Formats: sequence, structure tokens, C-alpha cells
Amino acid sequence: MDLDDLLRRYFATDDIDAVPGPALAAGIERCQVDLGLETDPGKRFALWTLLYMLGAAPDLDEVFESHEEREAARNFMDLLDAAGKS
Repeated sequence: MDLDDLLRRYFATDDIDAVPGPALAAGIERCQVDLGLETDPGKRFALWTLLYMLGAAPDLDEVFESHEEREAARNFMDLLDAAGKS
């Protein structure tokens, strides 16, 4: 799963800034449902990262069972935070 594919799947565009508010909310809700149903760790991580970037990610402990998965998510959060401060 790459970001553009996820954006097109949930928001019908790869330009998230062009998505109207109601469509954004609906796409986020669908993504959250899929995250709850997904069993593949890589796909779960991809869905969680998209939701995190949109400010709608659930808590790490709710999504990731292993310490390694939670640590990878924390590293992603740190990298995204560091990139935003540039």
C-alpha cells in the first residue's frame, strides 16, 4: 500500500486538500473501519499512518499488539514531527 493508493481508495483523489469536509469525514470513517478489520501487520501500519497524518489515529496500544509494532509507530511519529519542524 502506498499513500497515493490509500488516498484514492478512501478519498477518490490523491490530493487530500481537494477533499470536501463531509467526504473527508466519510473517508476517515471507512479507513478506521478497515483498520479494525485488517489482520496483515503491514497493511494495519499503513492504515494507521494515514489516519495519524489526518489526526484521526487510534491509540497505539489499541492498534498494535507487539512492542516492535508500537515502537515502529512511535518512530514514524517522531520522524513526521521532526520533518514538520524544518
